[in-house]
Amino acid sequence: MKKLAGKLKPRITALPEGCRLTDPTMLLATWFGSGLLRPGPGTMGSLAAIPFGIGLQALYGIPALLIGIVVLFGVGVLVSNIYDSKADSHDNSTIVIDEVVGIWIAAIPAATNLWLWAVAFVLFRLFDIWKPWPISLLDRHVSGGLGVMIDDVLAGVLAFFGTAVFALPLIGVL
Repeated sequence: MKKLAGKLKPRITALPEGCRLTDPTMLLATWFGSGLLRPGPGTMGSLAAIPFGIGLQALYGIPALLIGIVVLFGVGVLVSNIYDSKADSHDNSTIVIDEVVGIWIAAIPAATNLWLWAVAFVLFRLFDIWKPWPISLLDRHVSGGLGVMIDDVLAGVLAFFGTAVFALPLIGVL
């Protein structure tokens, strides 16, 4: 029991040696430091992405969220490569910009509905952690920054469909 309690104790992980959060690469890769939080850095990064996603949709609509997804995907590939190079790792758990893109994809059908964002969050985290095929295949065989990003994109796509099913009654389809 003590061992489990030790794993669940909140803590902050250090950045790779010589790196600082004032570096835009580190700031974006960890999504403003949320990836440094333990336990569950992916969950923390996903949660930290939600206010930004809701804000984009509320202020500028779904097209802005779609643009944000495309831009952050490209930025995520770049910053993940740089971060992993500095950390001498692949898909370091403190990199959570991939979770940002994934949760935003999952929440496209949610618009600004907080309940649907919660559904998108749960479904995205489920698919991201479980990694059903083809996510597991890409996770194993695609390397570099693209490998960091692509499994979360697919988890987001699967969660998108689940969120859309929950959204149908709200838009009067069911």
